[in-house]
Amino acid sequence: MRTHTRLLIPLAACFVAACATNPVTGKRQLSLVSEAQEIQMGKEASAADVQRIGEYKDAAAQALVTRIGKTISSKSERSQLPWEFHLLDDAAVNAFAYPGGFIFVTRGLMTYLNSEAELAEVIGHEIGHVTAKHTVVAMSKQEVTQIGLVGASILSPAIAKYGDLLGQSASLLFLKFSRDNEDQADALGFKYSLANGYDVRESPKVFATLGRLSDASGARIPEWQSTHPDPGNRVQKAQDRLKSVTPTQLVGTKVNHDAYQQIVDGMIFGEDPRQGYFRGARFLHPQLRFEMTFPSGWKTVNMPDAVVGQSTDGAAQIQLSPGQGTPSAALQAFVGQQGIVVSQRGQTKLNGIDGEQATFDATTQSGAIHGMAVALSYQNSTYLLVGLSTAAGAAQHGGAMDAAIRSFKALTDQSLINVQAAKVQLVTLPEAMTGQAFVQRYPSSIAAAQVYIINAIDANTALPRGMVLKRVTGGVGQ
Repeated sequence: MRTHTRLLIPLAACFVAACATNPVTGKRQLSLVSEAQEIQMGKEASAADVQRIGEYKDAAAQALVTRIGKTISSKSERSQLPWEFHLLDDAAVNAFAYPGGFIFVTRGLMTYLNSEAELAEVIGHEIGHVTAKHTVVAMSKQEVTQIGLVGASILSPAIAKYGDLLGQSASLLFLKFSRDNEDQADALGFKYSLANGYDVRESPKVFATLGRLSDASGARIPEWQSTHPDPGNRVQKAQDRLKSVTPTQLVGTKVNHDAYQQIVDGMIFGEDPRQGYFRGARFLHPQLRFEMTFPSGWKTVNMPDAVVGQSTDGAAQIQLSPGQGTPSAALQAFVGQQGIVVSQRGQTKLNGIDGEQATFDATTQSGAIHGMAVALSYQNSTYLLVGLSTAAGAAQHGGAMDAAIRSFKALTDQSLINVQAAKVQLVTLPEAMTGQAFVQRYPSSIAAAQVYIINAIDANTALPRGMVLKRVTGGVGQ
């Protein structure tokens, strides 16, 4: 990590404006923003994510997230904050918090949990990040260390924000927490869950499930772990916390397994192909009726506001995103950015689709960049396709980038247009059986190993008659 002299704040200043009392620990700590500023930062970041990703349109699921969050936050050390709780339409197994009390849970996470008590543990953890001011400290450090860095990007937030998205969610680039922060948030989540009547014996199951998902071969690592560093053995630490809980404290506590499962029943599982999906290097968007083929072997990701591909050596990147106005206006908005020098510009036609293109060069802090941008008008929408590469990458990847951009065309195959999302379906066992017998009798469109994870069982688990379990049906290829 780069050292910045601006971090060396005089101790005297700590008692004026740069430090504040932590409501959880009672100690003084670095804080470059007031509570009002903290709330404003969180509100702006929250609104951007809701706009960019969108909330999951399920009233019962959203109500559950809000009810748990409001109940816990109202009894927390910072109950006065304008707490908001959102369920995002995102397949990522994730939950995160912004300063000021703005908490997010994804539908992807909900499909991997199995009770209201487990969900309360996660939401309590995120509330803990806010009450202990981990979020505002993280953002304060970002203010100190990132000033001038992002602003210096000549390719603007429209491009720069995708620089690291192949490793994590772009909205969380600056809100990573230390292992000590994670330990404290885990402890607070446990404390809040118990104080609000939840059976904290469910707590270790959350970390066990996330750990299994991370370890599973071919499974997507949950963002909740990639942006929340694992402070050692979380399962063991959760079990150790249980030792301090008396039997009396557990009397009457709630798990709400079956009620939770009923809410998850029918929820979209994994990526929603209606919002675009990959088949190998081929990207298909059934609702917008277009397709595009990225270079073979490149890393690719479909974000709510862009589709991005990147070469394995990191020397080249292709981005497809919506454009504003006419193709000419969209192209001008991009190449008109400070630092971009256009070498050639003119009309083009890609597979019968009219557009305008430009080649350009730019100089960044990391060196020279060569690029190509094409703006198209297709089915009453404008799209901007941009290829970027380093000077060395241009020679190696230039041809592949050009071919990929020129592969944009209409999607006409009805079998690809009519794909539907995979969904969770509940099964009530008619008789006792093992986990292996369950996946054999009730096949899923996902691997058996993944079915075990979403139900917190394994092949040899003895499952009693009447138990409610999840399977996944439908999806691409079904």
